Amino acid sequence: MDDLSGTLFNFENYGELLVLVRNSIYAGALLGIVGGLIGVFVMQRDLQFAVHGISELSFAGASAALLFGVNVVAGSILGSLIAALLIGVLGVRARERNSIVAVLMPFGLGLGILFLALYPGRSANQFGLLTGQIVSVDNEQLGLLVTISIVVIIGLFVMWRPLSFASVDADVARARGLPVAAISIAFMVLLGLAVAVSIQIVGALLVLALLVTPAAAAMRVTASPFLTPLLAVLFAVVSMVGGILLAIGGGLPISPFVTTISFLIYVLCRVIGWQQQRSGSRGERTVSPGRAAGPTVRLSE
Repeated sequence: MDDLSGTLFNFENYGELLVLVRNSIYAGALLGIVGGLIGVFVMQRDLQFAVHGISELSFAGASAALLFGVNVVAGSILGSLIAALLIGVLGVRARERNSIVAVLMPFGLGLGILFLALYPGRSANQFGLLTGQIVSVDNEQLGLLVTISIVVIIGLFVMWRPLSFASVDADVARARGLPVAAISIAFMVLLGLAVAVSIQIVGALLVLALLVTPAAAAMRVTASPFLTPLLAVLFAVVSMVGGILLAIGGGLPISPFVTTISFLIYVLCRVIGWQQQRSGSRGERTVSPGRAAGPTVRLSE
């Protein structure tokens, strides 16, 4: 066991390594904010499967950019936006959306594998697109990631109220005159941008750990429209930054650490939510039949 832990974690010269990956830490923290905020709407709109589909075409775009020697982030964004627009425009209904995603996923993954097979460069670059890497964020990429993340955050805040309304009850929102279709397409564009910047750190295969799991965990412990995004952001930032800090001391990619931390947070929130639910059930049973029970506030799903 000692030999295994020594192989996985080696914190010699940790301070020097920390300086080398500070751009990745900044990017990880910012992507945690983006992932936590947008993940709430991903859960509300039942788009978990769509996130994976977008990530596959984003991976294909990044792989093509790597093959042709152009900006990888730009290629990733192009692939994400194509997938997001196709899903947003064609997948109005859940059944149609799932069918489109199921068609796009193998197509995007197949293209990505083809481009990587033709790429003559280092295998580390190929592997990093799938599972993430911590030393790939230079100053230029960090600036691009910051710019895109700010665009996504501003876009979310601008459309937060109508998007929340349309996500909870699209039919009522449409009856109230909200442009539900336009809101949906605009959100898919923001989601595509979020996926594109996320795979630069956690990789295409594990992007769900950033854009779905933190929000899913937050929704297990609270139904508050104010606390849910705050907790989702907290969980995502802890997973991202914690995963990077652990990966510095190991020889593994960042993704196993990020996904493990994210999963443990989710399990803990499931336990807390279950305890809250049991406490609420006991409280309901102790109300005497002769007294009117007030409205029950549920903190978990």
